This record gives sequence, C-alpha cells and structure tokens, in this order.
Amino acid sequence: MSHPVSFSSLQVDADSALQFRQRVQAQGVAPRARLLLLHGVGGNESNLAGLAQYLPADLDVLLLRGPLQIAAQGFAWFQVNFSANGPVINAEQAEASRQQLLTFIQARPALPTVIAGFSQGGILSASVGLSAPGSVAGFGLLSGRILPELEPHIATAEALRTLSAFVAHGRHDDKLPLFWAERADAWLTRLGVEHQTRLYDMGHELVAEEVSDFVQWLDATLQRH
Repeated sequence: MSHPVSFSSLQVDADSALQFRQRVQAQGVAPRARLLLLHGVGGNESNLAGLAQYLPADLDVLLLRGPLQIAAQGFAWFQVNFSANGPVINAEQAEASRQQLLTFIQARPALPTVIAGFSQGGILSASVGLSAPGSVAGFGLLSGRILPELEPHIATAEALRTLSAFVAHGRHDDKLPLFWAERADAWLTRLGVEHQTRLYDMGHELVAEEVSDFVQWLDATLQRH
C-alpha cells in the first residue's frame, strides 16, 4: 500500500560532508529504524524517493547524494570505465565513499539501520555492510555487484553472523550482467551471510515486484533488531 510522502531540502552532514534529504516524519510518529538509499552512477538522491511511499511511516528514510559530481544533476560514488574485461573502478574513490558512508551512519542517532541502493549505490551498500556489519542490520544490492577490491576489508565470519542481505537483479541486465548477481550470491554463501537472491524479468532497472520483495525483506530484517 502506498501513501504520500515528502522530503526535506538538501542538507549537508557536518561529519561526513555527504549531502542528503530526509523524509518528513508524520506528526507524532517516532522512527523505530532507519533506511539509507543510495542512487546509481549519473543519478542523484531523488532517484529512489519513490520507494518511500511503500515504506512504513515509522522508518527514518534518508536519500544520500554521491560525493562526485559528473553532470549538472548527476553524481557518483566512484568513477568507473567499462572495458572488454568488465568494469574498471577508481578504487581510491570507492574506498573514500565507503568511509564517508560509515562516518555518516555513525553520526546519526542510534537506530537499527539498513543501507540499500541501485547499481553503484548497491555496490556501496554491500561494501558498507560487509566491512562494518556492526553498523547496519542489512544491505540491499539492487542491480549491483560486490567489488572484488572489497575483499581485504570484509569483516570476520563471527561479525557477519548478524548481517542480512537482499540481492535483486534483472535477467536481462545489459549494464551489469546476471553473472554479477550469481557471484554475489555465491560469495555471500561462502561468507555465511544470511541472504535472499531474487531474479526478475527486467533489465538494469527497478520493478514493482522487486520493490514489494525488498520491503518484505526489510520488514523481516528490522523485526530481528
């Protein structure tokens, strides 16, 4: 069931320097948990605002803007080039964004937190969750991948026991082919991370069925925290 929502004007977090918008809470409704949503490369924080209408009213929803400006209204979490051998990333920028996101999370009032994103936003969500599972209850990887460059930063198996993940991917994705989801699923299994992997008849996009599945996973994840 959807409901109307509104967001604050663009704010700047003093600790991380990240810019964000926050969903305006209904009067008298105190947030029980928090969801951070991260856009893909070339997008901006407004791209995932539409998800908020399907989310519980007692959830603190934050839309974050990538720190790198690559167009008038286009931002990124790191630069990436697509070669014949697959994506080639700026690893220093990806690591800097991971650190900024951790700083952002730690600066917020304590609440059970989930981080999720589309494409590059999902990549960063996975990076945060797998490297600092004590900071988030779970992460959503929507049409993204887990960076091989993340491996040195992945937390211990013991620490990862509390983490939950939602992996969603399109069978017809022409930006990040399906095998990236298969790799993510296999890697999470090896790490012992509780997760769901869902495949959809879509390309590099979000669809209604996926959003519904994500919201169900989110609710179940937060109920455990």
